[in-house]
Amino acid sequence: MSIIQDKIKKDPDGLVARAHDFAKKAHQGQKRKTGEPYFNHCLKAAEYVAEWKLDDASIAAALLHDVVEDTPATIEEVKNNFGEEIAFLVDGVTKLGRIKYRGVEAQVENLRKMFLALSHDIRVVIVKLADRLHNMTTLKALPPQKQKRIAVETSELYAPLAYRLGMQKVSGELEDLAFPFIYSQEHDWLEKNVKEKYGEREKYLERVKPAIVEALKKQGIIPLFVDSRAKRYSSLYKKLLRYNMDVNNIYDLMALRIAVKNVEECYAALGVVHNLWPPLPGRIKDYIALPKPNGYRSLHTTVFCLDNKITEIQIRTPEMHNEAENGIAAHWAYTQARGSKQYINKQASFADKKELIWIGQLKTWQRDFSDPDEFMNSLKIDFFKDRIFAITPKGEVIDLPLGATPVDFAYHVHSEIGDCCSGARINGKIAPLDHRLNSGDIVEIITQKNKKPSESWLAFVKTGMAKHRIKSALKSRTSVVAKESELMELRIVAEDRIGLLKDIAAIISRSHINIIGLNTRVDKSRGGRFTAVKISCEAKNRGKAKELLIKLKRLKEIKEIDHRFSTKI
Repeated sequence: MSIIQDKIKKDPDGLVARAHDFAKKAHQGQKRKTGEPYFNHCLKAAEYVAEWKLDDASIAAALLHDVVEDTPATIEEVKNNFGEEIAFLVDGVTKLGRIKYRGVEAQVENLRKMFLALSHDIRVVIVKLADRLHNMTTLKALPPQKQKRIAVETSELYAPLAYRLGMQKVSGELEDLAFPFIYSQEHDWLEKNVKEKYGEREKYLERVKPAIVEALKKQGIIPLFVDSRAKRYSSLYKKLLRYNMDVNNIYDLMALRIAVKNVEECYAALGVVHNLWPPLPGRIKDYIALPKPNGYRSLHTTVFCLDNKITEIQIRTPEMHNEAENGIAAHWAYTQARGSKQYINKQASFADKKELIWIGQLKTWQRDFSDPDEFMNSLKIDFFKDRIFAITPKGEVIDLPLGATPVDFAYHVHSEIGDCCSGARINGKIAPLDHRLNSGDIVEIITQKNKKPSESWLAFVKTGMAKHRIKSALKSRTSVVAKESELMELRIVAEDRIGLLKDIAAIISRSHINIIGLNTRVDKSRGGRFTAVKISCEAKNRGKAKELLIKLKRLKEIKEIDHRFSTKI
């Protein structure tokens, strides 16, 4: 009986049972590319989450994770039926599903950070990893081109995220599932040249195990388990590239793992192993005293073992083993066992400006929290406090400080785009240049040829790059232009439509009049369908400026237009 079925049997009216029935009914009649019922995917994702020992809210969210995206069910229905917490998790997974990795290697780090920042609660990421893990097992059903794209996305985004959350087993499984689709020839080579080596190594380690168990028992150490771990194809291939593809140079092709009851016995067992077989110099690694950045803890040693064969041995406690397999999810199980309260964080959270500091803070999650509530509170992504992640229309992620504006965004994309920035469209709607961006905003910059930065921008831009560029551009303006120019302010009320602001800017540009500043707002007095636009321009010739008004009035959407000239600038 599966974990989900067992939960339903024990509590037929419980949260998991209700989520199971709701999702099954919502996906009724839907089929996957494999031909199997769509609900099977939701059930399998929930099984993974249950195996990782997350709470019932996470299991329910896994069962329901596709109902909003792929069925008529709405997030409001989920909220009404299962409460705010489940709706929050489902909505988070739905939003993460819209983020696509387009293969821009330089952007992948920002994308990983944005993935976490947008999730707000680490359980969202874990449910999403379960979703991706099952999808990868059925990847063969998709067209070859789509297989490759999804496999690359999995290898470069999802697997590293799982690794940084300490979920090394999940990370390795994702890498292995993606490997044959990305490197099909290399995978075939490994199948042909290494498979037999694995079998030989496994038989050899079966001979080693009794010798280790006997030596440990003589010293009063009773191992909880001794097993072997085969190196995954994906990581083996990366290592083989460093060793001229010679399998005989890979000492950890299959490693032996020993579990003992506590840290003291780990070090004692290391001494026993070294007394039994001499270690290779420089191959002893103490990840207990100095854990890996993702929290991994264990003792590793490589020894001249039976028949003088070089063999890697890993020593750890059961807790370390569980952490190595399931990472942050393992800690969830520990704190749940201590009777912790469920936690949900509704506050927005953003990336820390210190490069990769979040890895260091993930490391602190991998400690044994004495207070369950402290652990639950750490589940929020609270180290993304000073950053936001905005997206270009092409899907490129721009990492900016909290409070950044479209002008900051424009300069980050390219200095010339910043200089020529005349307006912005955020999530498809026109927005003023001093608008504060939020994580996940899709930002389109509207540019005007020969446009110059405005001094007024200095009052609201946040990035040093933008401030420096604006000041440099202002200094380069000649005093002649300053003396000969007047300031003309246009006030326009127009019915909003896509491309309106761009058309207005184009008419002004063709009249050889330079836009200094532009602001827009929704005209609520007219029912919200109209936009009020205020444009400041340099007008060297009043005659040309008045001709401009006539041209602008020809735009049918413009209902009102007014102007005034001010003192020389």
